[in-house]
Amino acid sequence: MDRRSVLAGLAAFAAPACSARSPDAAPGEQPARPAVAMTPIDLSSLEARNGGRLGFVALDTAGGRSVGWRAQERFVYCSTFKMYLAAATLERVQRGEESLAREVSVVAADMVSHAPVTEPAIGSTLSIEALCKAVVEVSDNPAANILIREYGGLAAWRDWYRSIGDESTTVDRLEPEMNREDGDKDTILPAQSVANMQRLFVNDDTPLADDSRDRLLRWMIDSPTGAGRIKAGVPAGWTVAHKTGTGGYGPTNDIGLAVPPSGDPVVIAAYYHATPSSSASANDAVIAEAVRLALRALGHG
Repeated sequence: MDRRSVLAGLAAFAAPACSARSPDAAPGEQPARPAVAMTPIDLSSLEARNGGRLGFVALDTAGGRSVGWRAQERFVYCSTFKMYLAAATLERVQRGEESLAREVSVVAADMVSHAPVTEPAIGSTLSIEALCKAVVEVSDNPAANILIREYGGLAAWRDWYRSIGDESTTVDRLEPEMNREDGDKDTILPAQSVANMQRLFVNDDTPLADDSRDRLLRWMIDSPTGAGRIKAGVPAGWTVAHKTGTGGYGPTNDIGLAVPPSGDPVVIAAYYHATPSSSASANDAVIAEAVRLALRALGHG
């Protein structure tokens, strides 16, 4: 399949789709929203029942429609950024500036909370590919910090967003400090996140080569996290490639692509800043319900 037959990566794991495409952003543009007209979707009652603040956008790449709620407001992105970090690293590999096989030393000084892959590797090495897989599939925090360091630091990492036309996402701190709410630090607009994923996974001008995109999508599909979020909101038979992010004081996020058995993907970004007293399962359920409402509004179910 060529790039216009939807997502070659997802097509390998789900049913093939048709070739409809939403308009691509012109080179050098700075998209603040998905490259289609957005219709407001009223999620105020969902917020009223559960508390907190929900930022949500869903883009139907087949029908050329999107729906959004608080689409242009800022939310702490938490670990959802790790999908973008893996994409940026894969770009470096494509340019010959990095190698997936290169081994990187892992030391005790690298350790911060949530290190399911890196902690057992203290005193040895992990490959760049293993570090990327760890940040996407199980959200390993030291792996993310190591990849940012190997990428060139926070400034270089910030520049990557600008390279794909994202002028609004902020990059200020490493894990785990970047999860703490502090003004605009380490925040993203839901509409911008969808525009970024549209650029990476859907548009013909994606900076990702087919093998890079397929590898990243495989990690996103294989991730066991967030079973109660986007995955719980899509109809049976859909394939979900996604990345979650969670803060210990309420933030509950999930971004990715939901693909029907026959059809093009729906690109989804959900950033829910719940109340500190709300349970994790209740927070997940808010995202799942927002996904159901959005898919219904877009004509799916």
